[in-house]
Amino acid sequence: MKTLWLLTSATFLALGSMAAQAGNLDLNLNSDAVQFEANGNLAPNIALGGGLLSSDDNEDVTALHAQLLGTESTRDYDIGVGVRWSQYDTDYGDGGGLGLGGYGYVYVPSIPRLSLGGYGFYTPDVVATQDLEDSLEYGLRARYQVVRNVDAYVGYRRVEAEFDNRSGDRTLDSGALAGLRLTF
Repeated sequence: MKTLWLLTSATFLALGSMAAQAGNLDLNLNSDAVQFEANGNLAPNIALGGGLLSSDDNEDVTALHAQLLGTESTRDYDIGVGVRWSQYDTDYGDGGGLGLGGYGYVYVPSIPRLSLGGYGFYTPDVVATQDLEDSLEYGLRARYQVVRNVDAYVGYRRVEAEFDNRSGDRTLDSGALAGLRLTF
């Protein structure tokens, strides 16, 4: 739990120092889970972010992450690739690790306010700590720009992890979701 607190504090302190720069706030939920994420630009095309997922989809899960991504956004696409530290506090086990992944969205030419895409991050055993063996988080989303700086979206998220004291991957969270993303 101390690691979770340190990760959260460091991420949100860094994001607070970037308040005047470009970034976004994201909130999504379903009947079993809520996720909040904040991202800000450290420099052009380099984003630092963090987030918190609380889910009781399959037992109690609290998952935090901090990420550093190289990004590029045009009127045709929006992509980011980099590293993410994920930290889990679950009924199955606790632990964290450094993963690789990113996100990608393409804008639909005939409906320019609509973008389709997703994200994924994988953490292998070699960079995992405590009980965590490996983890995988991925999601798909359809985003629609409601106004200039607000996207509404629907999607699907799945979070899986394997822990030392359990055999096989455990689904920590999965299901459809709805959310809003504010860009500033």
